[in-house]
Amino acid sequence: MDTIICLIAVIIIPFTLLSGEGLKCLECEYCNRPGGVEPKICDAGEGGFCVSVNVRDKEKDKNGLPISDKKIEVISRRCKKREEGFLAQKPLFCEVGKQVLHEHNVFCCQEDLCNSRDPKLLPIPKAKEDVPKSKSFPTGTVVGIILAVLAIAAMAIVAFFIWSRRRRESLHEPVTDVSVDTNPLMGSQPSSLKELCEWSQSGSGSGLPLLVQRTIARQICLIEVIGKGRYGEVWRGHWRGENVAVKIFHSREERSWFREAEIYQTVMLRHENILGFIAADNKDNGTWTQLWLITDFYEKSSLFDYLNRTTVTVVGMIKLAHSSACGMAHLHIEILGAQGKPAIAHRDLKSKNILVKNDGTCCIADLGLAVRHDSRLDKVDILPTDRVGTKRYMAPELLDETLNMEHFESFKRADVYAFGLVLWEIARRCSIGGIFEEYQLPYHDMVPSDPSLEEMRRVACVEKQRPAIPNRWQNVEALRVIARVMKECWYANAAARLTALRIRKTLASLLEQEEVRRV
Repeated sequence: MDTIICLIAVIIIPFTLLSGEGLKCLECEYCNRPGGVEPKICDAGEGGFCVSVNVRDKEKDKNGLPISDKKIEVISRRCKKREEGFLAQKPLFCEVGKQVLHEHNVFCCQEDLCNSRDPKLLPIPKAKEDVPKSKSFPTGTVVGIILAVLAIAAMAIVAFFIWSRRRRESLHEPVTDVSVDTNPLMGSQPSSLKELCEWSQSGSGSGLPLLVQRTIARQICLIEVIGKGRYGEVWRGHWRGENVAVKIFHSREERSWFREAEIYQTVMLRHENILGFIAADNKDNGTWTQLWLITDFYEKSSLFDYLNRTTVTVVGMIKLAHSSACGMAHLHIEILGAQGKPAIAHRDLKSKNILVKNDGTCCIADLGLAVRHDSRLDKVDILPTDRVGTKRYMAPELLDETLNMEHFESFKRADVYAFGLVLWEIARRCSIGGIFEEYQLPYHDMVPSDPSLEEMRRVACVEKQRPAIPNRWQNVEALRVIARVMKECWYANAAARLTALRIRKTLASLLEQEEVRRV
């Protein structure tokens, strides 16, 4: 494969040098797959980067479906334009390349066709072979060795506990040897999270520079654990007297951390109904590497928790639904231009991944499974991973495996289906005249608490069932409209479902009507 790439480089370099002044790079997906597509030339523009990515993943066919449990190295090459980075700093993904990893590595460079190099991965650790038994020793010698080992072990345990206690104390103390105020990149010296976020929207619009992100991360004081999941833990932290949320990933989830940080730093992604990203950093705590993702903090927690503990008014219901729809619509839309934004699909939309803000509106969180659409090449940028969305919220085409993975609209339609189920959860908690339904998850009366794919496939695809609509909703205009919208979101025919933009406009009109009615 390297020989082919070198030959292509020798043939194409003279022509690419004449075609423009921008940086020329090799571009291909699954470059090392036998019989794969030969690399093409892409233009990274002035100040861009050539990127070569090596990911260890399950062997897949041309449709992206696993064909065996065997993991192979998958190499991709692409261009990254300057506006996708951090001003004059290298992009966050280039920092990964400074260390050789087991699962993922990146090589970035700034010379024509320099990304023909394949980043190296560490070999997967193998189980140690059994050590052959040694010859027997006299009983006295054995006892002496055992006592010496026990004494050393006891001393090591005591030392470890002392070290751990001091380490925990230092971890909860803010670092004082670095300061955002003295950072040369922060000319106006912002002193609050609001000012930092406003500052981050200038320039490339893709977030704070990497150096500033690391400075902030090292000034955060962790306070308490507020959530746990398969990826790790979420902490409430303090930065200069303000609360922040710190999502700490397990070290084995480095690809999820990397992907979520990369998606959050997409140019022009920031929106009032998308969880505000502050920083990402990897911190060595002495025993393992902690992967931090720092975002805005909201006391009301997730929509799931909020609906469990309280009911909502008609206006409150519409605000929750409309603001969530605004966030989904912003993800789905593509913004064209030099500072544009690609269309993004969430892929794990549910009430636990939507947060409730202090003003009663919502913002969408957890973009670890999100996919982006490259409209120029008409390609879906999807992370190779075994992790899938929440089965209860999966659209029928995902459950029966008929979704076209190469068609980006398919992912957007699956998001709309899941959003319809979230609308159902919200509407049940709308209290009118003291009458409301208790909180339940969608399909609570049809499948167990942790349903399998087969159980969800039977209910949603074979029996074509959907959550029940209470009769009382037909007597209230707002609930009647919400019910109509949710039904049009969960059609079995994905192409017949509403778009996120249509949902947003319908709910905006409904909110305006209700607010006028109550004046």
